Amino acid sequence: MASSWAPVSTETPARADVADHAARRRRAISEQFKTERLVLPAGPLKVRSNDCDYRFRPHSAFAHLTGLGVDHEPDAVLVLDPVAEGKGDDGGHHRATLYFRPMAGRDTKEFYADSRSGEFWIGTRPSLAQFQAQLGLPTADISDLEVAITKNVGEPAVGGTSIRLMRKVDENIDALVDTARYNTAKDPDNMDFGALDELDAKLAEAASELRLVKDAWEIEQMKVAVAATIAGFEDIVKALPRAVAHKRGERVVEGAFFARAREDGNELGYDTIAAGGNNATVLHWNRNTGTVNEGQMILVDAGVEAESLYTADITRTLPVNGNYSEMQRKIYQAVLDAADAAFAVAVPGRKFRDVHNAAMEVLADRLAAWGLLPVTAEVALSAEGQQHRRWMPHGTSHHLGLDVHDCAQARAELYLDGVITEGMVFTIEPGLYFKDEDLAIPAEYRGNGVRIEDDILITANGPVNLSAALPRTPDDVEAWMARLSG
Repeated sequence: MASSWAPVSTETPARADVADHAARRRRAISEQFKTERLVLPAGPLKVRSNDCDYRFRPHSAFAHLTGLGVDHEPDAVLVLDPVAEGKGDDGGHHRATLYFRPMAGRDTKEFYADSRSGEFWIGTRPSLAQFQAQLGLPTADISDLEVAITKNVGEPAVGGTSIRLMRKVDENIDALVDTARYNTAKDPDNMDFGALDELDAKLAEAASELRLVKDAWEIEQMKVAVAATIAGFEDIVKALPRAVAHKRGERVVEGAFFARAREDGNELGYDTIAAGGNNATVLHWNRNTGTVNEGQMILVDAGVEAESLYTADITRTLPVNGNYSEMQRKIYQAVLDAADAAFAVAVPGRKFRDVHNAAMEVLADRLAAWGLLPVTAEVALSAEGQQHRRWMPHGTSHHLGLDVHDCAQARAELYLDGVITEGMVFTIEPGLYFKDEDLAIPAEYRGNGVRIEDDILITANGPVNLSAALPRTPDDVEAWMARLSG
């Protein structure tokens, strides 16, 4: 079985475009933890059922600091080992090594016997030397990982090396680090593991904050993801007649978009919301088991994840028959006006919170004008009020990148209370949700949910709508749908 196979290619790949960007990111994280060993796992394969695994996706911090996307490196770990100050990679304070399990090649028993690493089962993937050339990052066999993580571990006061771990990514690595800490502690029986967890959380926080401002390579990847997502929305419109005729029309819509995600990208960035009629008022509706009916709207919240793992996140609320009713248009226009107000304040120097507040001012005013608020718009917008949140309960914006809700571990003073900065990418997504069950509003509003979501790049001159090629105004949406429907 392990004989008479053609030799494996040893051709050295070109250095990837992302390599220099990933090196700068590692240099930035090195600056924050000068004397500590940093351990960032990619994560293991996860079982879906019995002996079948989910498609592998590495942890986002690992992907960001290595430049690796797609499914090459289950169980891999990036280790940044401290060295003398300024003597590390690129003048930093660490030397980085990527540890991973090489594919079981054609000259091994595992080639045909190991369904998780054997080439016979999973196909080829780069060797240690090929990854090193591609990423400009030293590589080592995963069999050397335990020593690399545990060597000289101990309290800095007695000459040991402390560890910062990206926790809850790989249970085996968590256990290895905890054991090393315990075995080298002065008083292991009284170790404060909670305090150590808090120290580890600072690494997750720093890795998250590092992604608040995107570099040029990341911005290009965001554009790739957005373009594929827009194509997916076009596929959805073309699939609507079949969706209307199907008992699970929402699944038809979901499937049309998923096909585009797999054809043009790596995967979905998150589970698609395809919500017809009243289902559009369920914020995280992703069962997608409902019908798609003429005369109703369908809210679709979807994003393609590119091969680099960067994802788009776009929402459009479409009239199933191609034309908004008077009430649908009225609600849609209010949400669009709120989005435009948010755009106007999404400029460098303003607070991130200002984006949400600007959208809420419009929606509260509109709800008051329609007679739906039990108080004035001014009272509703006060901290003690918030009555408008019955119909718009979520935030208007979130950062976007490797995760659909990117930078989620960042400190509030840099995120919610942070200042908008050139290079940030985030969403603007106000909505209004009037449930069938809501007896506080007139019947004609009920069963309508509208959200409009775009992906925004902040430049020195203000926001650039990366998803602008997807129509937003009701007239443009109707014309676009008519054109696609032939």
